[in-house]
Amino acid sequence: MAKIIDVANRAGVSAATVSRALNNVGTVDPALAERVRAAAAELGYRPNGVARNLRRQRTDVWALIISDIENPFFTAVARGVEDIARERGFSVLLCNADEDKHKEDRYLQVAEQEQVAGVIISPNMRGSDISRMVQASIPVVTIDRTVRTPVDSVMVHSRAGAREATEHLFASGWRRPACITGPEYADTAEQRLQGYLDAVKDARRRPATSLIRHTNFQVEAAHAATLSLLGERRPPDAFFVANATMALGALQALTDRGLKPGRDVGLVAFDDAPWARLVDPPLTVVAQPAYDIGATAARLLTERIQRSAPQRPRHVTLSTELIVRQSSLRPG
Repeated sequence: MAKIIDVANRAGVSAATVSRALNNVGTVDPALAERVRAAAAELGYRPNGVARNLRRQRTDVWALIISDIENPFFTAVARGVEDIARERGFSVLLCNADEDKHKEDRYLQVAEQEQVAGVIISPNMRGSDISRMVQASIPVVTIDRTVRTPVDSVMVHSRAGAREATEHLFASGWRRPACITGPEYADTAEQRLQGYLDAVKDARRRPATSLIRHTNFQVEAAHAATLSLLGERRPPDAFFVANATMALGALQALTDRGLKPGRDVGLVAFDDAPWARLVDPPLTVVAQPAYDIGATAARLLTERIQRSAPQRPRHVTLSTELIVRQSSLRPG
């Protein structure tokens, strides 16, 4: 079995340099680190993980805690995180919190006990308590939502994206767009509602509370909310829906009432789910750069782990993209 000194001899460096390179220390020249990794691969060298972790008091594992594994948005986020983690020599433990604070707290407890190298978390809608991570000096990056504790975060311009979507509905000839968004205590839900209201005001229309529904981010709730809106004395002729999972519920409700998007009503949803272009008609969406959100969060976390990041928290906000398909276009 190859030893660290064998790798050092093959790469022409010291054993200490081999250790730093294989542990992803940022001060090692990238070309030199690649030479060390190549030598280790040629010799079949495998570091003694248990001994190394005892010395470093950290594992080479990240905890990725997401709020809803059924949401395709988080699938793409996880891929972005995992790709960068693998490049940097880390593995990723995926944890699904289901918007459940107790599950989330348990995952954070496990992350602390196992001394993970870092945590990337999509906080629950009511706000997450990451104080145990801070006390354990475990770096944390939040995605999609923020927390009160000052840590790095990666977000998108939700309000601007929602505003653009609603403006598009007005520009396409629809006159009474409704908004189906998440709970009032969820930051992303409120941002998307505010974007919708911005567009309504810009169109010089009076905001109508009868055209707004707050619900959870699930199919069944969105289905009920859509039916409720359609039952109003003056029902909407278009819908802006705050995420792709909710859009499925809205589509089902429209089908129940014999209404077709792009013919009878307009429809735009936040998130470009894989199925969005496959439904009839294809769904107009506000696409989030989900993969880039994950990859950016992973890079921020790597820099925190390597202590090459500035002391103050960094907040990265990425742009959305309106992708126009037939569901939002009014006939004629």
